[in-house]
Amino acid sequence: MARGGINKAVVQKAREALLARGINPSIDAVRGELGNTGSKTTIHRYLKEIESADPRPISAPGRLSDELTHLVSQLLQRLMEEGSAALAHERKIHDEKVGGLKKRIESLDELLAQKDRELNARDAALLDQSQVLQTSQSSLQAELTRNARISQSCSDLELRVQEKDDQVKSLEDKHAHSRDALEHYRNAVKEQREQDQRRHETQLQQIQGEFRQLRETLAVKQDELTRLNRDNERLLAESRQQAKSLHAQTDMGEVLKAQVQALTLADAKAAAMIEHHQEQVVELREEVKHLNIAGAQAGVRETQLHKQLVELQENLERRLAEGGDPNRSPPSQVSSDTTAAEKPRPLPVSRKGKKS
Repeated sequence: MARGGINKAVVQKAREALLARGINPSIDAVRGELGNTGSKTTIHRYLKEIESADPRPISAPGRLSDELTHLVSQLLQRLMEEGSAALAHERKIHDEKVGGLKKRIESLDELLAQKDRELNARDAALLDQSQVLQTSQSSLQAELTRNARISQSCSDLELRVQEKDDQVKSLEDKHAHSRDALEHYRNAVKEQREQDQRRHETQLQQIQGEFRQLRETLAVKQDELTRLNRDNERLLAESRQQAKSLHAQTDMGEVLKAQVQALTLADAKAAAMIEHHQEQVVELREEVKHLNIAGAQAGVRETQLHKQLVELQENLERRLAEGGDPNRSPPSQVSSDTTAAEKPRPLPVSRKGKKS
């Protein structure tokens, strides 16, 4: 690798290395020893300074003997041959380096041409951007004009907002009066709701009393039905017993005919009584059936009344939460309609039940 620079000490060191190897310290040789670094003018100047300051005597060919001169000539010739070979090798390496540099220069030229094309494309894009910038500036000017109009509109709107604020203040005063009226209406609705609730509770208690009374009546009817069933069984047993006695006494003849007629009459009366009891049993069963239906209807009405009461309470609470709606019907009318719809109907009573 090439070094950053040369100085006198470096040149002197390279010269001494060449002399130690028996090479003439010429400018090219010193520069080659330095790794092809430094200018020839600087190397020549340093060599002259070093040679002028070298205390060693300058060699003269006349001072040497012929044999030594011949030997030196052979060494010089051999040295020149080896130097020429080394120089050829260095030139070959140099030529290779120059070829590589030429190729690199060509690639750099291609890269430079590519960069020139890219630069031209960027110049064209920059020109387009300049046109876009001009268009943007025109749009900006239009937007500034539009913003000025909008600012004027904002000023007008601020005046309108001030007027609207005054109107809102007036509306707030009206709203305060309306809120007071609404509070009064809520209190009235609350009182009406409490009255309706008390009325519904009274009706519910009445229905519960009627339902308990129906249950008690049903229990009494069931007891009567049980008693009649027992009487019917007893009469059937007596009838069977009398029939057995009648069959046992048929062999007694004419003497017992009067008794037989009496027993027959008694049997007829017993049969009539049994039939009468059976009719009563049927009537009581029908009445029990009607009572069961009435009890079920009363339970359904109780459930409906409770559900309507819950719905009425929810409606009143929702109206209170919404602040009241003057378009809705007043709560007194709703409660009266609900009361009329929830009024208990008279229980159906069969004519046979009254007759019995």
